[in-house]
Amino acid sequence: MQPDPTASARETPALPAGRPAAEILTELKALRTADAPTRGGRTFAYVYDAGREGLDELAAEAYAAYATVNGLDPTVFPSVARLENDLVGAAAALLGAPPGAQGTFTSGGTESILLAVKTARDQARSTRGVTDPQLVLPSTAHAAFHKAAAYLGLEPVVVPVDPVTYKANPTAMAAAITPRTALVVASAPSYAHGVIDPVARIAEAAAEHEVLCHVDACIGGWLLPYLRRSGRTVEPFDFSLPGVTSISVDLHKYGYADKGASVVLYRNAELRRHQYFAHAGWPGYPVVNPTVQGTKSAGLLAQAWAVLQHIGEDGYTALAARVAEASDHLTEALRTTPDIHILGEPEAGLVAFTVLTSATPDGTTGTPDLSLLLHLADEMRVRGWYLQPQLSFDGLPPNLHLTLTPATVDRVEALLTDLPEALTTARTLPPATADPALTDLAATLAPDTLTPEDVAGILAFAGLGEGSDGLPERMAPVLFLLDALPGRLKERLLTEFVGSVFRLG
Repeated sequence: MQPDPTASARETPALPAGRPAAEILTELKALRTADAPTRGGRTFAYVYDAGREGLDELAAEAYAAYATVNGLDPTVFPSVARLENDLVGAAAALLGAPPGAQGTFTSGGTESILLAVKTARDQARSTRGVTDPQLVLPSTAHAAFHKAAAYLGLEPVVVPVDPVTYKANPTAMAAAITPRTALVVASAPSYAHGVIDPVARIAEAAAEHEVLCHVDACIGGWLLPYLRRSGRTVEPFDFSLPGVTSISVDLHKYGYADKGASVVLYRNAELRRHQYFAHAGWPGYPVVNPTVQGTKSAGLLAQAWAVLQHIGEDGYTALAARVAEASDHLTEALRTTPDIHILGEPEAGLVAFTVLTSATPDGTTGTPDLSLLLHLADEMRVRGWYLQPQLSFDGLPPNLHLTLTPATVDRVEALLTDLPEALTTARTLPPATADPALTDLAATLAPDTLTPEDVAGILAFAGLGEGSDGLPERMAPVLFLLDALPGRLKERLLTEFVGSVFRLG
């Protein structure tokens, strides 16, 4: 027998010989203790908590029932098509889709957006012969659109938003449309500030130029219609506007399904056809993929279906009313808190505020204090709250972002008690600063030509790489430095940092 040349590579086992199930589950639970809580209403980003008993258990059981079902081929697993048609049909009905509208269940908002951009690119190519497509979007549009443009070869045309309302400027958006435009984007609401763009005017301008218009309603799509049903005034943003040709809506946000679950909708089947990928030029099975993924567990589809069926119309209306209640209570209190300034007029469960120095008595004008803001975020985290820091951008002030859910209704008062105390403590801390020598050096660096050693040195200077899992205990100094760096250098450093977190050895 010939010696196996790979034998030496297998001398170190890839896995243990085998461990008891109870031991493995105990370790997983222990690992979770270092994470931010996903239930209980104290984490104001990344999680959506309906606060309803039994919902997590229902989702888990529904997922388990379909975990081994492959969503790749509904001709083999016809229940997959039934569940998806139910979910897409519910989203279409909720968002005013006309007869003939079609859609697809996806893994999340990023995939929904990626597919909508692909559809627009291919539609512009086939109907108008556009070979160098552009994507017109407000500066507050989600980063997923830039990701889609990078993946799919579109040029982003970024239009500044109104500096007071933080909404897209429809006149400027219309002026940015050219014969190369494949898609125009509006948000309902934008993630950063929780305000709804003037979708009607943007969609009308797109239609006048015979260009597609996508509404990113990943956050608001499952909340805004139920806010309207609960008695709130909500401006039209959906398919009731003739110029809207596609919409993305996440079910794992205000639909309260587990991540990831989203739907992308199109005004008609002809548009959705451009989303699909089909390939018969190989000797295997014929491939038709509606989404980026091929093989995928139907578990996420099943749990989303179960959650929506369980909560139902009246349940979602009641939950939306609770979100509005939490938002009203929080915003009213923040407006009376000295030196706190809410950005824009929040409309859909998201609130962003900044901290001002030299503020006028009514708190409406002043200078955003980045150091104090970041210290405040750290102090709130010490007290068990996670408020998401957002850095300054293109003249828009840095802020703290809060996502409100039904579970936060009973936590808002406690947060408002801790906030002034945290702010008082933050004022006593030394100001966060960025070394002038480093920022001067950063201005001369070419991000794409930095060596790994260069990047490691800058990260070490910033304090990344220290402490547990490479994360410092306080993020204020790190974020202050990042805020001072040019955008491309910031992106390069963040890429290297995340790469250092996901590393072997």
